[in-house]
Amino acid sequence: MTVNREIHLASRPQGWPTTENFRLVETEVPTPGPGQLVVRNQFMSVDPYMRGRMNDVKSYAPPFALDAPLDGGALGEVVAGEADGIAPGDTVLHGLGWREYALVDARGARKVDPDLAPVSTYLGVLGMTGLTAYAGLLDVAAMKPGETVFVSGAAGAVGGMVGQIAKLRGAGRVVGSAGSAAKVERLEELGFDAAFDYHDGPVRDSLRAAAPDGIDVYFDNVGGDHLEAAIGAMRLHGRAAICGMIAQYNDSEPPAAPRNLALVIGKRLTLRGFLVSDHDHLRGRFVQEVAGWLHEGKLSYDETVVDGITRAPEAFLGLLRGENLGKMLVRL
Repeated sequence: MTVNREIHLASRPQGWPTTENFRLVETEVPTPGPGQLVVRNQFMSVDPYMRGRMNDVKSYAPPFALDAPLDGGALGEVVAGEADGIAPGDTVLHGLGWREYALVDARGARKVDPDLAPVSTYLGVLGMTGLTAYAGLLDVAAMKPGETVFVSGAAGAVGGMVGQIAKLRGAGRVVGSAGSAAKVERLEELGFDAAFDYHDGPVRDSLRAAAPDGIDVYFDNVGGDHLEAAIGAMRLHGRAAICGMIAQYNDSEPPAAPRNLALVIGKRLTLRGFLVSDHDHLRGRFVQEVAGWLHEGKLSYDETVVDGITRAPEAFLGLLRGENLGKMLVRL
């Protein structure tokens, strides 16, 4: 192959992104220099945080450049170049998705074992997604056995992991919210004690019915009315791990909720935002424990796979609309 196809950011979205914000561009397959690898990508990840990087604003990650390929988690086979411990034929994880062939600095590539688990899991349950759930629940929110946990966006890649890990680590009750009856049914299959469709009524009412005695831990993937409801339901010294706020990523105006932040004082609550990159020290323990649960059949994961680089924008837009169950991936 001599032709490489990439998805470029053609324009910055105003509100909800559309397919017009993306452009398919053909380039030559790159040639590696010293310390570089050419990787034929097999899977790439689309994630909610990418929406923020489409805006030209200062944040924890630099914005995507216009008229240049987007990037993000990807995994593929090394087809050219060599580096310490990495050779053609090896499978590596790296950060240059949204293209069929990536020119990767070898220092930014991590070799994975395709015989240990399906390669896609290194972008999901055994990758950044899984570590986000593990670190957020156990380190940031410091969940203790017997506590009640509420997870928003619970049928997504991170949320489904959070609920299962909470049960495996001894939570007394785990409640999840999701966006459809089918997703609610899936959460019940995954072992959630209660789940509700947030379209069925005010979140605060649904949460009160699902956790009448209140909650101790809230894992936030949504923000907005979910965060407001969680603050209202929290017991004294409750903790929230703020992972994402997808409800407002496409808003052009500041969100109205939460309107009850004063409760943080009297309840002595802790609301803590976090980035998974701050918790890489947990990776070894995380992989060992989660791989064990997978091997023993104690933990399940879902993937929604879209085929083809040309459909990567479609996959991303579907993710923002909640069309995925579990991890949203593009197979290249």
